[in-house]
Amino acid sequence: MTDRTSTPTVRVSLLALPESTAYVLYGHADVLSSVGSVWTCLTGETEPYPTFDVRIVAPQREPFRCAGGVPVIPDATLAESGQADVVVISDLTIDVDADPRGRWPDAVAWIRAQHAGGAVICSVCSGSVLLADTGLLDGEAATTHWAFTDLFARCFPAIRLVPDRILVSAGPDHRLISSGGAASWEDLALHLIRRYCGRAAAIRTAKAFVFGDRSEGQQPYAAMAKPRRHEDAAIADCQTWVADHYAGASPVARMVRHSGLPERTFKRRFRAATGYTPVAYVQTLRIEEAKQLLETTPMPADEIGATVGYEDPASFRRLFKRQTGVTPGRYRQRFRTVGGATGSA
Repeated sequence: MTDRTSTPTVRVSLLALPESTAYVLYGHADVLSSVGSVWTCLTGETEPYPTFDVRIVAPQREPFRCAGGVPVIPDATLAESGQADVVVISDLTIDVDADPRGRWPDAVAWIRAQHAGGAVICSVCSGSVLLADTGLLDGEAATTHWAFTDLFARCFPAIRLVPDRILVSAGPDHRLISSGGAASWEDLALHLIRRYCGRAAAIRTAKAFVFGDRSEGQQPYAAMAKPRRHEDAAIADCQTWVADHYAGASPVARMVRHSGLPERTFKRRFRAATGYTPVAYVQTLRIEEAKQLLETTPMPADEIGATVGYEDPASFRRLFKRQTGVTPGRYRQRFRTVGGATGSA
């Protein structure tokens, strides 16, 4: 499996049933549809990734209310949907003591046809019950909400259930993906973004939506704000220059010389144009690069600090924690597995 695909648009069908929950259904629709736009909107950085064409499909075209009474307006019926690259079965509000076999015959037939056509089939939480009913998971590993383990033992004994896992990929080419509790839809969404768009896109999405362990607040997710628009050509030229020279010695003094302005004038105009003092601007550039290296390389933190311009490891670590709220090691731990692939158990 590769982190990128040559397909410019990934076709996603979100299966909506009367038992589906809006939380998972619309959560996936919003997050997957945002790839290629939300990060640019927040930071000004472009996102050169494949995009997701997300559609809600249902057995009927008429609007209906799903679990919780939330209205659903399908984009297509199962028959009209066409071949998808990805199918997502959201969690379902069903009784843990029920026997779900044969409950959704049209959906089962459609899912099997989509898989035969090459689609990756995903389930969230109790949606795994519907995926199990297709027979595609027989002999494979899967996970589900912990409350449904007895149901699987009764109704789907051929499936190797691993309920302690949040995400499990199974089958040839890892085209059967199940996730645990309802909130695990976030993990599944990030997994799909990584699979089709790459790890960097998954990390950006996690930061944009503040996914994951939020006990340490939002600081670890924050990125450099979208640059202000301004008309100060001298300062804009310095911003371009420092983007390539921030790791060198005395970058602020060198920016002043590059600008040709008196130091006090430069600092006043720089802050007015960018919203940062020159020192804070350089520090932010350095920490953003350090974050990228922590996310994408195994380079030791002290070496990263030196690479971005801090020869004193203690100074680098203090500044990093001040800006992100966590140590470099904790930051790496938080983001290195975002959207990571999982093998079958």
